[in-house]
Amino acid sequence: MRDVLDRWRDAVDRHQPDEIAELFTKDAIFQGSHPYTVGRQGVADYYASQPEGLSASYRIMESRRLSPDLVLGYAAVDFSFTDQTVVDANLAVLMNRSDDGWLIAHYQVSLLAP
Repeated sequence: MRDVLDRWRDAVDRHQPDEIAELFTKDAIFQGSHPYTVGRQGVADYYASQPEGLSASYRIMESRRLSPDLVLGYAAVDFSFTDQTVVDANLAVLMNRSDDGWLIAHYQVSLLAP
């Protein structure tokens, strides 16, 4: 889980939406702070719409291996911007292992009230 989230964070920090999308399954359910999408294109579009200078830091709160090829994770995330206050969020992810390695099949962000 940490490997995938580290690559996600690094791609977010470098504003690489296509690279972020490759960390998701082809049919991933993605819920950022906008209406949900299904599939990698929605993930790429979402992160392409984010401002330059967005960065993310996270701390894994809980994880559960539901099967040998399925992991559920819960993390606290701080999204930082160059010209805004930090946005605190909780992130739930479901990752599955495939021939392409571990990928995110479900991503759900819950923004925390300031």
